[in-house]
Amino acid sequence: MKQTFKKRLRKLIAWLLIIFAILFVFRLIYGYTKTFDDTPNNTQFFSDISSIKRNYASKKYEVKSTQSNKPSTKVDQKYEKIAEIKTKSSDFEKEEKSSRETIKSLDALIQFEQKSGNKGARKLNLVVGVPPKNFDALYNQLIKIGKVQAKQITKKDKTNEYKELNAKKQSLEKIRKSLIELKSKGGKIEEYMGLENRILEIEQQLQGLGVSLGEFDDENEFCTVQFSLLEGKEIKIGVMQRVKVAMEWTVKMYLKYISIFVMITVFSYLLLLIIDKLKVIERILNKKD
Repeated sequence: MKQTFKKRLRKLIAWLLIIFAILFVFRLIYGYTKTFDDTPNNTQFFSDISSIKRNYASKKYEVKSTQSNKPSTKVDQKYEKIAEIKTKSSDFEKEEKSSRETIKSLDALIQFEQKSGNKGARKLNLVVGVPPKNFDALYNQLIKIGKVQAKQITKKDKTNEYKELNAKKQSLEKIRKSLIELKSKGGKIEEYMGLENRILEIEQQLQGLGVSLGEFDDENEFCTVQFSLLEGKEIKIGVMQRVKVAMEWTVKMYLKYISIFVMITVFSYLLLLIIDKLKVIERILNKKD
């Protein structure tokens, strides 16, 4: 009996130690993978700029018909592709020079720029328009600069938006043509002035549409790279410090989970005792009846 109890006790202690070790290793690995970033967020600059200027590109391809008697369909896809790169460097001037040279070498254009901060805490935000064929090359070069804190690529299809703008333009041109023909027939001065004002409004709308459609022109094709270079020292944490933090977290969480487990066990045990007592009382009452 005593030997069986000792075996169970050893097995229980072994399982508790294994659980503790798993928690410790998990926290230690998490400490190495976690990125420590004490620099401010720069998303406000890019969100403000994105409402002013957008870059679009196109991709032409053919979709083969499933029916042999029908020809393939030519598709001209319009899309918006944006890369966001946030990197950090302790050698700000060198990395700034390298990023500008990389942008220039790949025929890209800096469309917007913001540089701020004093030495030791400088920030450089660039919105770059790059030809679609050089997009991947520029992205791969820029993520090698400094220590990347965050990066992502987003691609949105804009074909329907382009078609809607074209349809609206054609519709307005037809209305303008009809109004001009109507104006040539003569009439009252009030009606003539009303037609003139309406034609002027339509021409203003057409100008706005012309600007929007101009962004989709093949000669203006660009993809966007939003690049942030932040100045700051790399935070280095020693092995002993990581072990200390991991041990403190493990002890805290281990005791927390064990306490919760003990409370649940005690509550379950008491609940079972109460249920058993109620069953005994019920049986006694049934016998008396």
